[in-house]
Amino acid sequence: MKRFPRLPAPSSPVHHVTRVTVLTVVRLAVLFSVVMFAAGCSNGDGSPASSTAAGDVRMAERVGLTMGSSLKLGIPTTDPAAAEQAFDAVFAEFNRLDALLSVWKPGSDVLRVNGAAGIEPTTVGDDTMAVLEIAKQISEWTEGTFDVTFGAMADIWKFDHDQDNRVPSREEVDARRPLIDYRAIHLDPPGHTALLEKHGMKIHLGGIGKGYAVEKAVGILRDRGFKDFLIQAGGDLYVGGMANGRPWRLGIADPRAPEKSFGTLDLSDGTFSTSGDYERTFIKDGVRYHHIIDPRTGYPATGMRSVTIVTNRPVLADGLSKGVFILGPARGMALVERLPDVEAILVTDKNEVLVSSGLKDKFRQTSPPTDGL
Repeated sequence: MKRFPRLPAPSSPVHHVTRVTVLTVVRLAVLFSVVMFAAGCSNGDGSPASSTAAGDVRMAERVGLTMGSSLKLGIPTTDPAAAEQAFDAVFAEFNRLDALLSVWKPGSDVLRVNGAAGIEPTTVGDDTMAVLEIAKQISEWTEGTFDVTFGAMADIWKFDHDQDNRVPSREEVDARRPLIDYRAIHLDPPGHTALLEKHGMKIHLGGIGKGYAVEKAVGILRDRGFKDFLIQAGGDLYVGGMANGRPWRLGIADPRAPEKSFGTLDLSDGTFSTSGDYERTFIKDGVRYHHIIDPRTGYPATGMRSVTIVTNRPVLADGLSKGVFILGPARGMALVERLPDVEAILVTDKNEVLVSSGLKDKFRQTSPPTDGL
């Protein structure tokens, strides 16, 4: 059986809400970036919801903000105190990685590499090196449609917390396109250095960093003895083991009505990452603009509304969901069918639903996706 080429493995105060609720039948619907825990909810002031005794197993839950998005954790457990300690460790790890991989944190590895572009190599940590190596491999698989050097466009296409709903001029885009080239990232793992070949190049790890962090969080929870759990960071999700003795039931978000799902998938010990044109977006003069930039054109990718990748490594799902989105329906699905242990559910710009061969008997479509611009 074919396997993935060997890839680098992951290397080892947050404001949050903690909830411990009774676990009855857990059926989780993942809609866009929202996890709905069927067992209960917190009080309006953010304090823990009350619990009533109904068995020994309880759902320990925590929701907080880190790495620029919501992080949601859930563990069915008989030891809520141990779950709380594990949650502390996961949030601490996300914050540690954010300090290395962010373009918004002064002194981060990413900002230091960008600042030395075209000048000299920069010493980076093991985690940053691992993410960059994996990113380059995904770039190769996706014919360069996934490319972390799209950061050169970040000052004219603003879709982070700085979103300004402005469409840049063709001249602005064309001036930056030559700076997008993953092949111009030079890595020296033994020397722990990274160099961007051209002055003005910038890496941005927003398309892969959270997937890497989720992967590290999986290791933390397993090292602490938990086998049944859920981790969701933005559109990146991993479910371990079972929920009440059955696989976790996940909903695929409707791209034009992301508060609801158009289908469900049962998953255990796997990862699930969705990229869509509805996540960070604006509409101007009848055209939808979104954050998934095609490095070949310098403009938001066309042909897709959403891509959900199902595989066994969160970091791969995170990067591949963007690359497949940009490749488009035909070439994107062809890539999915070639890669081992990778499956996908695509919604095209014509509102067609395409399902890869390995999910034909596992994905259940409950309704057509909502149509619209």
